[in-house]
Amino acid sequence: MKKTILWLIIIIFILSLTLIETGCKEEAAPVEKAPAEEVVEEEAIEPVTITFWHTYNVESNEYVTLTDVVIPRFEEENPNITVVEQQIPYEEFHTKLVTGIAGEVVPDVVRMDIIWVPEFAEMGALASVDSYDSFSSIAEQVFPGPLNTCKWGDNYYGIPLTTNTELIFWNKAMFEEAGIDGPPTTWDEFADDAERLTKPGEKWGLAISDCSPWNFLPFIWSGGGSVTDEDITTATGYINSEDSVNAVQFIVDLFNDGYIADTIIGGGIGMQDGYANNVYGMFKGGPWFYGMIGGQFPDAEINTALMPTGKGGSISVIGGEDLVIFDGSANKDAAFRFVEFMVSEEIQLILAETGQIPVLNTIAESDYIKNHEFYPIFLEQLKTARARTVHPGWQEMDAAIKLGIEEAINGVKTVQEALDGVADEINTIIEKY
Repeated sequence: MKKTILWLIIIIFILSLTLIETGCKEEAAPVEKAPAEEVVEEEAIEPVTITFWHTYNVESNEYVTLTDVVIPRFEEENPNITVVEQQIPYEEFHTKLVTGIAGEVVPDVVRMDIIWVPEFAEMGALASVDSYDSFSSIAEQVFPGPLNTCKWGDNYYGIPLTTNTELIFWNKAMFEEAGIDGPPTTWDEFADDAERLTKPGEKWGLAISDCSPWNFLPFIWSGGGSVTDEDITTATGYINSEDSVNAVQFIVDLFNDGYIADTIIGGGIGMQDGYANNVYGMFKGGPWFYGMIGGQFPDAEINTALMPTGKGGSISVIGGEDLVIFDGSANKDAAFRFVEFMVSEEIQLILAETGQIPVLNTIAESDYIKNHEFYPIFLEQLKTARARTVHPGWQEMDAAIKLGIEEAINGVKTVQEALDGVADEINTIIEKY
């Protein structure tokens, strides 16, 4: 009996120790786990510095907003990423990028002219961005036209930052003097208004800055023409088609009749000067002219209208800049985080206050945009605006088209002859790629 009692005491004692030990472990468990969840992840994210090259004018409100508001806010939200911006004049930018690639000294992020993206993508200089998880959602929010400027081949090599297009600026005082109620909406009205607004040697119905595709493509597209086929395999039957020829002839005739100022051949006075001083009844221009005219001529009244509708519709040209990441960047993830930030709704609205048209369709209905002096009409034109041919050889195509149109304007060749030659030139360029 004594042995039985002794054994019972021993068993109870052992069970007690087990329960105590178990209790201690349960109380200690959270204490042991806490150190394991210490800021190990933050220590693993090494601080990085990314470089951002751009062409903002250092005296502009855009630049001040970038350096004093946008970048500091990004760094505050991303304390491990420092952004070093570098401004480069536009006329030097392309050369500096090419030189940087050759010397393997490239920036992480670049605010790049949309017409350069396919060229640098073809070089292998840019990193594709469509593999990032957030790309699809961003792409859905961006206007299709600007987004298309980022694509080359099967991939996207950038995300639009800002966009723009051109409208018809019409001089209300000159229209009223000529007895015209409002801006033209069709090509027939456009030609008729240009004639009625013209006073030979004193005033001109229309001013066009030069013979570049930037100025002529809206007329070619609105007239039903194009530069190449959809797959960019040939220009024959497209840039020299009946519709394209008729569109260029339309402008050539207006010039020969004396209704277009000599600006188209390098003469005349500046667009804003001629407009504000009631010398030009109409000119084709972008949103930057609001600042240029308002700055020089604060009392000038500014009125704009959509491109007049032709056989192909009311179509203008897309301009703007894309954000691209260089393939040589050692900090691609940090660079993409900066790109994401720049195209967020918050930053797009901040940039909009500096005169940059936002690329997000999601903020087109915001009070600020809807009540803006000129954003609504530019955004309306952007619905049908097109990008210039998205091809690495566009710079060469651009030069060929400009030269051909200059030959037609100056009477060196007929429009058909000039555009036949342009088609041959573009076909040769296409074959190189």
